[in-house]
Amino acid sequence: MTRVLRTLVAAVALSAAATAAAEEIEVGATSLVATGEGIVLNADFVLDLTSRLEDALAQGVPLYFLVEFESYRPRWYWLDEKIGAATLTARLSFHALTRTYRLSTGTLHQSFTTLDEALRALGLVREWLVLPPGALRPDTTYNAYVRMRLDTTQLPKPFQVSALANRDWSLGSAWKKWPVNGATLASEAAR
Repeated sequence: MTRVLRTLVAAVALSAAATAAAEEIEVGATSLVATGEGIVLNADFVLDLTSRLEDALAQGVPLYFLVEFESYRPRWYWLDEKIGAATLTARLSFHALTRTYRLSTGTLHQSFTTLDEALRALGLVREWLVLPPGALRPDTTYNAYVRMRLDTTQLPKPFQVSALANRDWSLGSAWKKWPVNGATLASEAAR
């Protein structure tokens, strides 16, 4: 009987470890701030690459990460109304000649000497314009969602095939949901 119990406990532990390995990006603090240009997102992510992803990066394969944002107005009588959505793409690459990691987001390019520094910078999303001015009404509460994930569709084709069958290539966070008060954002924009 104890042998069966030990086997069952080991199976549950392995299952939990496999589930945790699939989500190796954690979403930390998130906030929306109203500015004169619109509503911007500030978010913190903590990333850990799997050993397979680190090896691919060291061999010169660039990794693309997507930060996805969505905002909805809850409705009790129908599906929630989508207010807006935005996607930010970041490219992480390693240059063997200079032994540096390069992080590119839009027109911004940064170089780092260590992978940890590059991952820390990748995890900091600051002042990202996600909604136009006036998108949120002051008398309404909204739900905002954000996540980060590895975009396997931008990997070279042989790696895409491998990513379909291998959990080492699935890296992402769960959607983080938080309520947003339209009145609070409206008062911030008025300042």
